[in-house]
Amino acid sequence: MKQSKKWSSAGLLIAMGIVYGDIGTSPLYVMKGLIEGNHGRVNESFLIGSISLIFWTITLLTTVKYVMIALQADNNGEGGIFSLYTLVRPIGKFLVVPAIIGGAALLADGVLTPAVTVTSAVEGLRTLPIFTELFGYSQDVIVIITLVILLILFSFQRFGTDTVGKLFGPIMFMWFTFLLLSGFANMLQDLSVLRALNPIYGLKLLASPDNHLGLFILGNVFLATTGAEALYSDLGHVGKANIHLSWPYVKLSLIVNYFGQVAYLLKTDIRQFPEMNPFFQMIANPLMPLAIVFATLAAIIASQALITGSFTLVSEAMRLKILPRLHVLYPGTTRNQQYIPVVNFILWIATSIVVLVFQSSTKMEAAYGLSITVTMLMTTFLLHYYLRQKKYNPLFSMGVPLFFTVIEVIFLLSSLVKFIHGGYVAVILALLIIAIMYIWYKGSQITDGLVEHLSLRQYLPQLDRLRHDISFPLLQTNVVYLSKYMAEDEIDAPILYSILDKNPKRAHVYWFVNVSVTDEPFTKEYEVDTLGTDYVVMVKLYLGFRISQEVNVFLRQIVSDLMSSGEIEKQVQIYSVSENREVGDFRFVMLNEELSHSAQISAWSKFIMQTKFAIRQITVTPAKWFGLQFSEVLVERTPLVIGDCRRVPIKRLDVTEIDA
Repeated sequence: MKQSKKWSSAGLLIAMGIVYGDIGTSPLYVMKGLIEGNHGRVNESFLIGSISLIFWTITLLTTVKYVMIALQADNNGEGGIFSLYTLVRPIGKFLVVPAIIGGAALLADGVLTPAVTVTSAVEGLRTLPIFTELFGYSQDVIVIITLVILLILFSFQRFGTDTVGKLFGPIMFMWFTFLLLSGFANMLQDLSVLRALNPIYGLKLLASPDNHLGLFILGNVFLATTGAEALYSDLGHVGKANIHLSWPYVKLSLIVNYFGQVAYLLKTDIRQFPEMNPFFQMIANPLMPLAIVFATLAAIIASQALITGSFTLVSEAMRLKILPRLHVLYPGTTRNQQYIPVVNFILWIATSIVVLVFQSSTKMEAAYGLSITVTMLMTTFLLHYYLRQKKYNPLFSMGVPLFFTVIEVIFLLSSLVKFIHGGYVAVILALLIIAIMYIWYKGSQITDGLVEHLSLRQYLPQLDRLRHDISFPLLQTNVVYLSKYMAEDEIDAPILYSILDKNPKRAHVYWFVNVSVTDEPFTKEYEVDTLGTDYVVMVKLYLGFRISQEVNVFLRQIVSDLMSSGEIEKQVQIYSVSENREVGDFRFVMLNEELSHSAQISAWSKFIMQTKFAIRQITVTPAKWFGLQFSEVLVERTPLVIGDCRRVPIKRLDVTEIDA
């Protein structure tokens, strides 16, 4: 189902709760990171220049690139780097490379988001006198509270978020309103901060001696817009119109809050504070508890949005055959709400380790944002081909991506200093994910490209004889095979080998099903070819990359359709708990491929295949992936012989030689 192009008040609230969690919590740590990155030495030119850089970064990257341009590159209402890849992949196979790199970097950098946002919010407790009286400025208490919140958050995923999800929108709307009002109240005390709207102040700061980081200050400034990629990825949840209408209010709230923080800093001696976080310190004391509660709730919602976004990203990658199949659950009332236990567990462990290793949000910020610049660069690269595909003016389709590439390369270079300060965590994680994606994708290419295919039509006489040969026991009324390849009357050779050679399998009807993932997210269509028989059925299922591949559910309807049209005979069951049952029983045969030792392939290809099979051992079984865990399933091991079989010379001995 396509995403509605209309806006609604409910849609605007949902957009607040889902789309802007990451970018909406950036005021908690961006200015704080800039001050500490400059060793606490700030003056008027530094502050005005910093807020100018923040304003233009949000404007150019978030507003112009993502809200105005990237949102137009939607795949039937779906957004994100994998949706963009599905739009442009007909141009060339090489485009899978930026898709893999960008997707992996987005997942890796996302590990730091819950750690940074929740820790930053919890550290606000230090602004409460009662907290410092009890615990002082000990970071251990902050870490413990953060870990408990993260444990509860990740544990809650298995139950779904239907109930609390309805509260996310209103809470985030109140959060952005709080950002706007608190920032505006402080900005009124010094309206001269508005001169920062002039980009000259930001450019001057890059070369100013007041800026001790030089160009590397952009690595901290970039944190103000890290949620832009998530905004694009969540397009399918809320719709384009709701993002377009809600973003101006969100941006106004963010910018006014940043300006308010600078106005506060201009009249404050920050040396009086043991720790400086202008977001909390500019709040009036009576409102401080409210600010901490709001910040913590916003941080939890931002983390929740990241987690659900990761589930969606991984799910799309699985259906595009870029990641191995993992067990997916649907805990909510809607099919769009997914829960992937393995991903949830890995995210929780990785995020908790980040908190334990880095301890403070300041150290986490030093590592945060490095790999997300890579994702943005990959999105820009794919956008170039999308604009070309849509036949935009060549100057526009080349000039716009080039403009953003220059900006993002500068941000990437300025973020490289983060590598030694902890950015290596995200980079190592990204490289690990890229390796898994590459192995799975390349392994599928090797298998799909070189496995032999046979014409099913040529074997119809044998199948007809077998189904009438009572010397063989009836395996099942209907036997179903899932074929990775199906073109005209051709299917994978191992399937016919399984039916005819390996314990001949007698059935009344033989079904051959191929699942093809379409570039559209919600396709549910099928084609059928019986090859002129009533005992062989070739089914090609076309399912969108957002549709769960539950073959048995779709097959039930297809069987009913074919019986109604008379293409196959009704299979009346004499014994059944269902009255007038006309459909017989089914058995699904799953072929578990194993790499044959006689396969003659290169050492690298063998390594790829062996690694893929090793990864497969810890992934969900094909039966579960195709929704067959409650069906009759027979699993067979079949050799996967790729290339020419290796001939081993062996000499036959004469009997007389043996006797001698």
